[in-house]
Amino acid sequence: MTATVPPVPPTGPIADPAGRVELPPGALPADDRFVNDDLLPVPVSRRRWTTYNFAALWVGMAHNIPSWLLASGLVALGMDWKQAVFTIALANLIVLAPMLLTGHAGPKYGIPFPVLARASFGLRGANLPAIIRAAVACAWFGIQTWIGGQGIFVLLGKLFGGWAEAAKVGGQPWTLWVCFVLFWVLELAIIYRGMEALRRFENWAAPFVIVGALVLLAWIAAKAGGLGPLLDQPSELGWGADFWPVFFPSLMGMIAFWSTLSLNIPDFTRFGAGQRAQIWGQTLGLPTTMTLFALLSVFVTSGSQAVYGAAVWDPVALAGKTDNVFGLLFALVTVLVATISVNIAANVVSPAYDLANLAPRLVNFRRGALITGVVGVLITPWKLTATPELYIFTWLGLVGGLLGTVAGILIADYWLVRRTVLDLPALYTPGGRYWYTSGWNLRAVAAFTVGGVLAIGGSHSAPGKGPFPSEGLIPFLRPLADYGWAVGLMASLVLYVALMGTRGSRTPA
Repeated sequence: MTATVPPVPPTGPIADPAGRVELPPGALPADDRFVNDDLLPVPVSRRRWTTYNFAALWVGMAHNIPSWLLASGLVALGMDWKQAVFTIALANLIVLAPMLLTGHAGPKYGIPFPVLARASFGLRGANLPAIIRAAVACAWFGIQTWIGGQGIFVLLGKLFGGWAEAAKVGGQPWTLWVCFVLFWVLELAIIYRGMEALRRFENWAAPFVIVGALVLLAWIAAKAGGLGPLLDQPSELGWGADFWPVFFPSLMGMIAFWSTLSLNIPDFTRFGAGQRAQIWGQTLGLPTTMTLFALLSVFVTSGSQAVYGAAVWDPVALAGKTDNVFGLLFALVTVLVATISVNIAANVVSPAYDLANLAPRLVNFRRGALITGVVGVLITPWKLTATPELYIFTWLGLVGGLLGTVAGILIADYWLVRRTVLDLPALYTPGGRYWYTSGWNLRAVAAFTVGGVLAIGGSHSAPGKGPFPSEGLIPFLRPLADYGWAVGLMASLVLYVALMGTRGSRTPA
């Protein structure tokens, strides 16, 4: 009688027919310096986000007040509405490319952004791009939360009256601070429930916000008897020599608006059912939605000029002009849903994972989210939206240059050096393939430093318009400043590939 030999359980990565890789239980070392439950690869059984889920995620994130105000910022700089919409559309088509390239690792390996960054920067070095991404997200969280709180304040003030005349604390009515704090608590309460709660929220938030924006358009069009004269206003810049010096830094600023997500999109795609879901979901959701939203903001503002004699670019201020209680309540809920939708997805998920990567044994996803909320308030970054020059050229341009540099390294490492093949256990194992020099890949650090200097070294401001000297931080790099994101991405990509050669396929010495 032949004895039956029990099958030997697998100890290494397992790939399914769709190319998705996962680790069997117990395949990783129990080293809590680099591992916790939130950083582990998502099991294939939990990778079930569909094309609709990713499209809904982008629709929900794109329909927010700062997105609405992008077109107005470009018009304020002298563009006409066609130039503004063209700039926004082109920027989102460009940023879609790195979004899809970095997003590929999510469905395949189930890993978040900071773990993917370990392959190029090293297990410890990954904290460098993670901290940069987290700092940017905290600043954006503060901006979005303040704007959302202001929206609630304006609309509730219309309903109840007298809110603007309340006693001031820190230069603002105390009622505004109450709205801000309540909105802040609501956001953190949702994200504290985890990524599955976020997926469900985005699924219904996306169509609701679209309906809200269309209702606003129908309302203003009815009051105006059609769309107003704004669409006929000529460009102050034309299409000649005056246009291009404004166009290129504006294009980089528009790219920078979503360059944050082009890094940490694996935080979401790791839950994807496959590559098809993330590719089609993002392609259908991002560039189309942002372009249509820019058009919608222009059309609504055009109608406001016909009705009120002046263009009202802020949708909250415009909605506040109605005396209909139901209309105000509907606008209030729309602002709440739209702002929460983008803020928790774009600005809380990433730093929650990034901070968990910094100290896995102390910080999990939920604690990281709470830290993000606190830091986002303490750094008061909403001041960055004070002028279009400061918002588009300084804030978005600076952020875009640095994040483009990181994106270049991630894309170079994953696609050109490793050809999408990662040693999954080594991403969590000190002393392994991605340990490099004491946990740091000094080649990646060198590529980041050079790319970052080239991208933002020439940053400059017009006299009295920003924090940089007019001749640039490094004067001879000033001509590159208008192309910061592209310069950072290409410079770091080329230099990283040159430094690494084929070393990515071997265990470093």
